[in-house]
Amino acid sequence: MADTAGGAPEASEESHRSHKQGLWALALSSLGVVFGDIGTSPLYAMSAALSHIRGGVSQMAVLGIVSLIFWALIIVVTIKYVVFVMRADNKGEGGTLALMALAQRALGRRSTFVFLLGICGAALFYGDGLITPAVSVLSAVELLRDAPSVGHFFRPIVLPLAGAILVGLFLVQSRGTASVGRFFGPIMVVWFLVLAVLGLAHIVQAPIILKALNPYFGVHLLFSNGLLGFIILGSVFLAVTGAEALYADMGHFGKQPIRLAWLTMALPCLALQYFGQGALVLTDPSAAKDPFFSIIPHFAYWPVLVLAIVATVIASQAVITGAYSVTQQAVQLGLLPRIDIRRTSETVAGQIFVPSVNRMLMVGVLVLLVLFQTSANMASAYGIAVTGTMVITVLLEFIVARRLWKWSLAGALAFAIPLLLIDLSFLGANLVKVLDGGWFPLSFGAGIVLIMWTWTRGAQILTEKTRRDSIPLVELSEILANRSMHRVPGAAIFLTSDASMSPVALMHNLKHNKVLHEKNIVITIETAETPRVSDDNRVRIEPVNDDFKKVIVTYGFMESPNLPKALGLCRKLGLKFDIMATSFFLGRRSVVPSAQSGMPLWQDKLFIFLMKNAANPTDFYKIPPGRVVELGTQVTI
Repeated sequence: MADTAGGAPEASEESHRSHKQGLWALALSSLGVVFGDIGTSPLYAMSAALSHIRGGVSQMAVLGIVSLIFWALIIVVTIKYVVFVMRADNKGEGGTLALMALAQRALGRRSTFVFLLGICGAALFYGDGLITPAVSVLSAVELLRDAPSVGHFFRPIVLPLAGAILVGLFLVQSRGTASVGRFFGPIMVVWFLVLAVLGLAHIVQAPIILKALNPYFGVHLLFSNGLLGFIILGSVFLAVTGAEALYADMGHFGKQPIRLAWLTMALPCLALQYFGQGALVLTDPSAAKDPFFSIIPHFAYWPVLVLAIVATVIASQAVITGAYSVTQQAVQLGLLPRIDIRRTSETVAGQIFVPSVNRMLMVGVLVLLVLFQTSANMASAYGIAVTGTMVITVLLEFIVARRLWKWSLAGALAFAIPLLLIDLSFLGANLVKVLDGGWFPLSFGAGIVLIMWTWTRGAQILTEKTRRDSIPLVELSEILANRSMHRVPGAAIFLTSDASMSPVALMHNLKHNKVLHEKNIVITIETAETPRVSDDNRVRIEPVNDDFKKVIVTYGFMESPNLPKALGLCRKLGLKFDIMATSFFLGRRSVVPSAQSGMPLWQDKLFIFLMKNAANPTDFYKIPPGRVVELGTQVTI
């Protein structure tokens, strides 16, 4: 008995140790994916803020900028995201669209306001996905211009070299990131430690910089310089770009590993680096032009330069992967047409590749390089997209806190108003830069919003028109039951977006072929407001009569549909058929624009263009191509 009793605590201790090891392993991995963007901000954030100071850099200006950066890291990233926003997980998933779905569920209805917030947040994320790779990689490659002895050789090729690195990054996306992902974490650990050591070495030389821990210096700089203080605040925000990634990538790693990685590694190292850059500028004001370059000792220049380029590539990879995930969510939620989404891993659900998004981002990034030429110019375009997303996050979080968590109105407002004021201040400060480059992400985001709005509105009009031109499935089944239709053996599956109405393909099959199969299955695919749906809740069967059965297949907004696999679950529910002896009938609609429809003519044409370029439903739903019959019809919208 003594041995048995003594073994329980030992087993418990081993389990606890295993859990801690797993937590630290996930925290290490999260450093490589989640913190790449914010971890490379020291390359350009401090220099961008200092560039606005005219007539020499004063001690008060340096202390004020470092103070603003430090408290932005504490309030925006730590308090807002790590403490509050990460509480709002949608079955473990985060991000604007996941939060939108959570807010819709909290309200218990579809809200147009919440819907618009969601698509605006997603569109602004795409804007961030364009700028982050461009500004991160270019800022690192620009260090080559001042490289000891060989800087003059690299100056003419900085832009082409950055473009080549970025093109190479986009070209390897189709191979997936699983093989390189495991190296990202350790590399970013080295990067953060290098940032900390370089910063600490200069803090000890000018400890007066520690005065910047007092928020007074930041507030004084902000309010004593009028419009200039506001402009500086917009550049200070560059230090917290990437904070949204903590929430967006929560589903990959979980809350605790991300919080652990931020509090124990990322935050301390970033703070030491920014304080170190400030200390350097205090002792050598000429370093204000490029504090990060100046903080690197000559003997370590090349190793740090190579590490910086690798870190910016990792930061870019994280945003590109995020854009793929947002696209998958948008398609499943019906915000975008069907898009070719390819899995690059047999075991990891999040490892996907979206060719069309990859091409769009690559072209957009190259356009950015040509338009802005330098990372300093590009910094003017950076920040607006991120601040817009952050404002949207607070508004959606307020709805969730009020309706889902049942916070009191006073409590929810006490949480939302201070954070909203801070985010709106950052947004206002960045809007000052609209003419200097901020127009680019705003224009790009507006284009994405237009596409999403056109697609959802056009699909709604098309559904309403199809519904008017069709008859209820129950009514059709009663009519057919009283007629002697020619029966053919086997099963026929008809896909439709409206389970209550007769599918267009069924109506045309009856009209032209004048036959009815022994088994007729009408399938509707629905998207849940949760990231994933278990197999137990995947399929629901609703008998209509002996001839017809309705099957509702539900997927989460983070899942890729696989119809044959889902139909295999029907056997457990008593609906048996051989899928390789079953015909799939799909309705192909040829849409004709009309000036009298619910949308302007140009928007009709945009919707038709999106329909024509949507992924083939056979491929999208993984249906065996040899079993598909397509029946066309013309519809005017």
